[in-house]
Amino acid sequence: MVQNWLVVGIVSGLISVGVALYLYFWVMKQDAGSEKAQEVAGWIREGAASYLKRLYTALTLVAVILGVIIAVVFSFDLNQVGNGPMEFNIATGLETAGAFIVGALCSALAGYMGMSVAVQANVRSAVAVAEHLNKGFKVAFFAGAVMGLAMVGLAVAGMSTIYLVTNNPEVVLGFSFGASTLALLAKAGGGIYTKTADIAADLVGKVEVGIPEDDPRNPAVVADNVGDNVGDVAGMGADIFDSYVASAVAAMLLGVAMGGHLGEMYTIFPLILCILGIYASLIGIQFVRVGKNGKPGKALNFGTVITCIIFGVMVLALVLVGGFDISVFWSTVTGLVTGVLIGFTTEYFTSEDFKPVLETAKVSDSGAAITIITGFSYGLLSIIPSVVGVVIAMLISYHVAEASGVITGIYGIGISAVGMLAISGMIVSSDAYGPIVDNARGIAEMAGMDHEVIEKADVLDSAGNTAKAITKGFSISAAALTVLALFAAYAEVIEAHGITLNISLRSPLVVAGVFLGAMTPPIFSALTMLSVTHNAFDMIEEIRRQFRAEPGILKGTVVPDYKTCVSLAAEGALSSLVIPAFLAVGLPLLVGFILGPDALGGFLGGAIFTGVVFALFMSNAGGLWDNSKKFIETGKYGGVGSEAHKASVVGDTVGDPFKDTAGPSLNTLITVMSLVSTLFAPVIAVFHIF
Repeated sequence: MVQNWLVVGIVSGLISVGVALYLYFWVMKQDAGSEKAQEVAGWIREGAASYLKRLYTALTLVAVILGVIIAVVFSFDLNQVGNGPMEFNIATGLETAGAFIVGALCSALAGYMGMSVAVQANVRSAVAVAEHLNKGFKVAFFAGAVMGLAMVGLAVAGMSTIYLVTNNPEVVLGFSFGASTLALLAKAGGGIYTKTADIAADLVGKVEVGIPEDDPRNPAVVADNVGDNVGDVAGMGADIFDSYVASAVAAMLLGVAMGGHLGEMYTIFPLILCILGIYASLIGIQFVRVGKNGKPGKALNFGTVITCIIFGVMVLALVLVGGFDISVFWSTVTGLVTGVLIGFTTEYFTSEDFKPVLETAKVSDSGAAITIITGFSYGLLSIIPSVVGVVIAMLISYHVAEASGVITGIYGIGISAVGMLAISGMIVSSDAYGPIVDNARGIAEMAGMDHEVIEKADVLDSAGNTAKAITKGFSISAAALTVLALFAAYAEVIEAHGITLNISLRSPLVVAGVFLGAMTPPIFSALTMLSVTHNAFDMIEEIRRQFRAEPGILKGTVVPDYKTCVSLAAEGALSSLVIPAFLAVGLPLLVGFILGPDALGGFLGGAIFTGVVFALFMSNAGGLWDNSKKFIETGKYGGVGSEAHKASVVGDTVGDPFKDTAGPSLNTLITVMSLVSTLFAPVIAVFHIF
């Protein structure tokens, strides 16, 4: 049965990638617009491709170095320590290292496919929206679906292939670690890039010289639009790919721990859920349509709800026909429903239809300080629904599973995380739609399209901002459940090597680990945001220099030097990744090898607690400030150029690195730290000082 399902997984993954390619070619057939629009899109496309080439070149070097280390370390039979000389079997090490490389490649390929279609779809969406808002929406959403379907297809095909070849979930863990390592660096690097350009463009363009957003006279405008693609498409795609794979692998490892035929059944079950999620997403995508007078945001939400219902019915049929215990159905549904509810409560705090955004816009008349305090406060309040949701999902799935007498409670939590992420094909499609319509709006402005077209693009863009905020809340909450399952998997691996974990707050070593773990997400956030401010400062000086040196730029008679700003953003982003990468991979290993397995358990706990809270707060506060500014730009409270607008621009600028750099990178950070701890747990169990 296991082999049959793995073959189905490979085929299903290839079908998903095939549909993604079909949608890619459909998008490419759409009208690319005037020569001017194509020229602007070409600048963005060239800048994005240049950055990704430099990023993936650097990441290839990182992957090769880590791959060699993994190959050497896992070639030793650590069970022989203390019982004579250790055996060295290079084939075992190469299995894990190969899975690591393949995971990194699949993550990179998913991000690259998404970005490739995004930089083609942006101009086509802008042209289509000139004809009709619904047509522009369709082009952007189908382009986003290329990313969503490619991501889940590559993930399921990759995991199924590796498990079919090796029959060892611990090797699949290597695949997950490869995906996560690349995702962290791609997301953090893309976030630094995009916000460097965004902040510089806004502060000089809007605040200092008073030109509109996406005005072609701004030297940073191309870098800003490039950033949408490398940060919000390629980066976020790699990020969700990481959580999606990690949740499945964590549940697989917990299934193996059950042993025997029961263990076989429940080891494959997470992969089956991912397979069903592919088909539910393929069907759900067909239901995403904007009615004649409908709103894009409602269409995206409707598609998500339909996908959830279809997936729930599929899982129930699987459990009833496949002989699985009914408790796994309830655990799956708990995660699924919680994920959707968290997404929708995130919308409450970030959409212009609700009080937090409206109140923040209203108080902007009183200046930037009140704008920031109000948004900051609502950002803190926004963590309540997500944290409570995660707690409820965790407790329900745990106790339902324990009460079954068939599966363990912690396995139920793992399945809840998989249930939350199984429909990622649909979730990522909605998310990738956001930066595409953002770019479409920018191209419409830069190419000199009619004001009516820009207004229609603004409607799509506002829905895209909310969709991005919902996805971030969803992915952060899913990461919280995933790392809890990985935490349990870490304990299983350690105890399998004869060490009983004692993670008690009465132990000084454990408390030391908790404090070290708790400080890591804030430090990571500070480093990435400081990178943004340092790089933005350099770009601001470059924009001012161009304006001083060539007055014709602001008159519209001279084209700015866009390439210098693109190059500054790329160089700054890549050079800023070294210390964050060490925090994610090196610090957990240092804690484990020096302070021991118990302290490392405390370290992971501390990182999970502060990481989830910081990620939710920063992502939601940033989204709130952004949409508050957009609400004022519709003409409310004086509109563009008013004192309220200037204050909202400052709030949005503060929120930019919150929501697009530090916040969404934190869930990947805690996942990577949990994965590296679990992967190297056999080594830490044998070699530690305390």
